[in-house]
Amino acid sequence: MRVKCVICDTLSEIPDFSPVAKKLRNRPIHTFMCPTCHERITEKTNARLATGKFRFIRSAVQEDEEF
Repeated sequence: MRVKCVICDTLSEIPDFSPVAKKLRNRPIHTFMCPTCHERITEKTNARLATGKFRFIRSAVQEDEEF
């Protein structure tokens, strides 16, 4: 399956029966990011987290308190 990165517009080839390809076929809202862009965004996000001024809200689910 040929896919295009949403950030840098490079074309990539992924296996037709991979989980990523299935997600892209069945749910059009899912987008593909090439490994290069994914690494770059991960590094920049971790750098912002390290500054202490950036709050990263991971999920809205709260953990139950243990009694």
